[in-house]
Amino acid sequence: MSEIVTRIADNVGISPDKAETALGMMLGFLQREAADGPVARMIEAIPGAAELVAKHNGEGAGGGGLLGGLMSAIGGGGIMGLGQQLMSQGLGMGEISTLAKETMAVAREYAGADVVDEVVASVPGLSQFV
Repeated sequence: MSEIVTRIADNVGISPDKAETALGMMLGFLQREAADGPVARMIEAIPGAAELVAKHNGEGAGGGGLLGGLMSAIGGGGIMGLGQQLMSQGLGMGEISTLAKETMAVAREYAGADVVDEVVASVPGLSQFV
C-alpha cells in the first residue's frame, strides 16, 4: 500500500500522510455507498486497501462542523459529504478531483475496469468526478 500512497501523494501534490488518510476516507466512502459486491471485489483486489479503510474510514466522519452535521441530518451526505470531509483534512477542490481520478486509476489496475465501472455507476453523482 505504501507504493500506492506515495504514487497518489506525488500525483496529487500532497504529503503521504494526507494521501493515506484521504485514500482511506475515499475507499471507506465507496464501501458504504457503492453496491456491495463490486466494491468488495475492488477493495479486496487493491493490496492493503481493507486495512486502510479500517484505519481511516471513520476519520472526518461528521466533519465540516455545523454545516457537515446539518448536511448529514438532512440526508445531504453522499458525495458532497465526502467532499466536506476531505476539505476538513485540508484538501482543495483540485486536489480532491485529482485524488478521485488517481484512486480510480489504481482501482482499475488492480480490480479491472469492469468492476470499477460497476462501483462508479452505483454511486449517484460519482461519475462526474472520476
